[in-house]
Amino acid sequence: MKILNFGSLNIDRVYKLPHLVENGETLSSSSFQKYAGGKGLNQSIALSRAGSNVYHAGKIGEDGDFLIQSLVSDNINVDAINKTKGITGHAIIQVDAKGNNSIFLYGGENQTITTSFIKEVFENFNSGYLLVLQNEISHLDYIIDLASKKQLMIALNPSPMNENIEGIDLNKVDFLFLNEIEGRILSGEKETHKILKKLISYYPDLKIIITLGVNGAVYKDKNQEYRQRAINTKVIDTTGAGDTFLGYFLSMFFQKKTVEESLLIASKASSLSISKKGGSSSIPKIDSILT
Repeated sequence: MKILNFGSLNIDRVYKLPHLVENGETLSSSSFQKYAGGKGLNQSIALSRAGSNVYHAGKIGEDGDFLIQSLVSDNINVDAINKTKGITGHAIIQVDAKGNNSIFLYGGENQTITTSFIKEVFENFNSGYLLVLQNEISHLDYIIDLASKKQLMIALNPSPMNENIEGIDLNKVDFLFLNEIEGRILSGEKETHKILKKLISYYPDLKIIITLGVNGAVYKDKNQEYRQRAINTKVIDTTGAGDTFLGYFLSMFFQKKTVEESLLIASKASSLSISKKGGSSSIPKIDSILT
């Protein structure tokens, strides 16, 4: 399965702090680092490092050349990335002494994607591809509608959750990747089993994967359900853990692994990613997981 990731491209600016900044508080950061990031870029790198053939579509500004270099170094096709004179999307990330993070985003060129650009990208992609999407770019609903008409399979990670998700027909989506908070928002339920039951009742053809942090992850479709425990590890930085999980699960699934095997390998990859600093830079390669 070839994969098109029509996704965000961000510059991650990471600040190490004793704790996450509270309202009205000023703190001094003990360190600053800049990484290639964005959920789209992170997921493309995870998909590629897990062994998939990945194409990335998106937009950057004049300050985003090193993002393209990062993708190319991981053997990702970047022909569908458009460079403009604008400002690349970026994230300000606080990381506390326990590895927890707090993030805010500026969309930049991620939010200037037009329907004409989307049509141009899809001239080169058809039903032989899996489309991977996040909610950090503009016209997400249009992309899903066009991909559905062209019969691409679609995997959606609706993060960050906002009103844009309300305009999306999830019946057109094949794989839905959620964390527990996102599941609660979409379903109106609080408990994991109720979240999954409600969503499957609304969208019976969905394959839902919900990540639960220290409680692992759950896969559910209309016929089966599997649970995967979390892999114990020392937490350094949780940035990109969910993106790593998504990339590895999809790659393993389309390399003919079972759902149980895909969950296990994705969990191992995610646990390795949070034991290191950074988002994309902490994503492991498949050899370090299978050996």
